Amino acid sequence: MSVPSAPRRLWALFEPLHAVTYFTPQAAAAFGEAGLTGFWRRYFAGRAAALGAVGPGPVTAAFFGFAPAMVSRALPDVWTRIAPSAAIAARTAGARAALTDLFPDLPPSAVAEAADLLGSAARAADLPGRVLAAAHADLPWPPDPIGRLWHAATILREHRGDGHVAALLTAGVDGCESLVWRVGLDGGRLREVTQPARGWTDEQWQDAARRLEKRGWLTAEGVATPAGRNAYAEVEAVTDRLAETPWRHLGDAGAERCADLLAPLAARAWTVLPDDNPIPLRRPS
Repeated sequence: MSVPSAPRRLWALFEPLHAVTYFTPQAAAAFGEAGLTGFWRRYFAGRAAALGAVGPGPVTAAFFGFAPAMVSRALPDVWTRIAPSAAIAARTAGARAALTDLFPDLPPSAVAEAADLLGSAARAADLPGRVLAAAHADLPWPPDPIGRLWHAATILREHRGDGHVAALLTAGVDGCESLVWRVGLDGGRLREVTQPARGWTDEQWQDAARRLEKRGWLTAEGVATPAGRNAYAEVEAVTDRLAETPWRHLGDAGAERCADLLAPLAARAWTVLPDDNPIPLRRPS
């Protein structure tokens, strides 16, 4: 088995820290205190707030995998319920509360060092062409270590996500196709989770599957072919290459130290994350 590249290894460690904003009761409570309820309202308000009170167009483009109709149901309506600044504050407060509750017995010095290293990587991220990463990088840095840790993880995951969208576009894949393709890699098992979570209709899903079948990337049953797996591996390799800059900044020793510090933090985060989720985020074996 090949050794994961530094960008892929670090992504697997910081992504769970970011993801507490979607799946924890502390995150939901923080938004509730700000007057916003409902999972998808929290999702779209929290993730899009760094862009300002935008409409569905920029969010459909930046989020990529969501059906335009689903985005349009959330935006701009959500801004009548919460201001972007309040959404940013609630999102940060909820993530901080969730991670604080997960780390009570971990050495504060280790959490602070992890925040410093991850923050250094995030500040070194190359931002041209990375709309979501740049928008979050413009936000003020929280003063506390756990807040800084989460903010750095958020910048880095959006930086990688922006690059992943670029890799998919280069491969000639649209938002729905990208999901059908990814589900096909798992033998179609996660369609029942992924399709409704991104708002695509059965007709749209099947049309995307037929387009991928014509390219030789899926079987008629929606399972990835060897050619489809190879093509997806290339997309992932491009994504990794586009995510290298922050880790080159840390250097080999710094990236290794960062990984060592993040590992126990990510393990704690995994205790509150669902196994089957559409991010995609998979529990390490």
